[in-house]
Amino acid sequence: MKLRPLFILLLIAKPGFGKEAADTLKLSLQQVVDLAKSNSIAAKQAATVRETKYWEYRTFKSNYQPQLSLNGILPGYSKTFTQVLQPDGTIRFQPIHYDNSSLELNFSQSITATGGSIYGTTQLQRFSDFDRHNVLYNGIPYGIGYTQPLFQYNGLKWDKRIEPLKYNESRQAFIESQEKIAVTVEGFFFDLLLAQVNLQIAETNLANTQKIMDIANVKFELGKISKNEILQLQLEQINAKKAVGTAKRDMEIATLNLRSYTGQEGEGKIVLLVPSAISQMEVSPDKVLTEAFANRSDAIAFSRRLAEAQRDVARAKGQNGLTATLNANLGSSNSAGSIPGVYRSPQNQQLLQVQLSIPLMDWGRSKSRAKTAEANKQFTEYAVEQDKQTFKQQIITQVSLFTVMKEQLVYTKEADSIASEKYQIARERYVLGDLSITDLGIAFRENDQAKRDYVSSLRDFWAAYYQLRYLSLYDFELNRKIVY
Repeated sequence: MKLRPLFILLLIAKPGFGKEAADTLKLSLQQVVDLAKSNSIAAKQAATVRETKYWEYRTFKSNYQPQLSLNGILPGYSKTFTQVLQPDGTIRFQPIHYDNSSLELNFSQSITATGGSIYGTTQLQRFSDFDRHNVLYNGIPYGIGYTQPLFQYNGLKWDKRIEPLKYNESRQAFIESQEKIAVTVEGFFFDLLLAQVNLQIAETNLANTQKIMDIANVKFELGKISKNEILQLQLEQINAKKAVGTAKRDMEIATLNLRSYTGQEGEGKIVLLVPSAISQMEVSPDKVLTEAFANRSDAIAFSRRLAEAQRDVARAKGQNGLTATLNANLGSSNSAGSIPGVYRSPQNQQLLQVQLSIPLMDWGRSKSRAKTAEANKQFTEYAVEQDKQTFKQQIITQVSLFTVMKEQLVYTKEADSIASEKYQIARERYVLGDLSITDLGIAFRENDQAKRDYVSSLRDFWAAYYQLRYLSLYDFELNRKIVY
């Protein structure tokens, strides 16, 4: 980015201008933006949110991977009294003293297409009766099974469709947060830049007023000007001193705000360099719209919101009417007095069952849930369509604003040059006695205002530019997508 030294804004430089102290920090707009993106609290918060979303997505991905777990009770020691039902129906409390330990290795795998899961297990249990000096082993050498919900909502299938959208949305939201930081810090940058310009204008005006005052005093002694002009210059001198004090206060406040946002510590002086406009950059609404719909989290959110509405309808319908769950497993089991005996000639075990749930009378609750979900889906479709229109209009408006700001910058720069030349001529004419103090004051103020207007136009231009980057996540200066 090409930079223009700040002193070219001034018609008359202060004595010693440009001799900064050793601890003076000169920063361009891009450097300030980079500092904010790396050190500000907003940047750290955005990075934390990005990391949180990443691990949430990893958690989601793990739901579709094989799961292996080892469960156990080691030891299962117990020594107490327990009630025992007698043959005659009475209760007696008998002492027990045993260790009942077990280990279980389980495997499971979800099946996304059906919403079911397949699982496997192997178990071993050891029971030691210390009172009777008896040891028994029981185990399941292997067992495999399958669980399948029937006529029900398949959350795995819908999550696989929606969660990647949410993760991609969060990734683009992080890039947006970085560009939002640029939009914010640009405001702090120009607050301080304008305060510095105002201070240098005020100090230059004070020095020029004092010089003109010296000339006026000579003219007054020669009787060439009236007392009224001397009083007018004295008033201008007082106002110039007040302007210097106000500008110093504003610059201190602006410096503190910039330091606070960018996370910069220290008390050294900050000098900002005036950025130039990007004169060769051309922006078209079609290009910005294309990039915005390809990059913005809002564009991803449109698809995600519609998918979530469709999911809610599927869930409401899946909870209505007949629901069933199929459970099936087979394997082997055995008990013995030793561990090898458990695995010697085990017995087959099998299970097949279907659990049913049929609402016979719910007074229209199931139908109401389904209709509510469908109505919400219709509302979401309308809301998304409206948000798309607003999204497009916002971008088109911003492109138009950027174009206007680019043109205005050319005009204010030309006006600044004309006002400076006009003031130079007015000052020379006043020294030669060819111009009144009133006309000199007018040229004086026009020159100051033209310089402020130029800096303000720069501010508007760069604000529109960074807002355009934020809305499209595209770097139009380098013609590439913004990535981090």
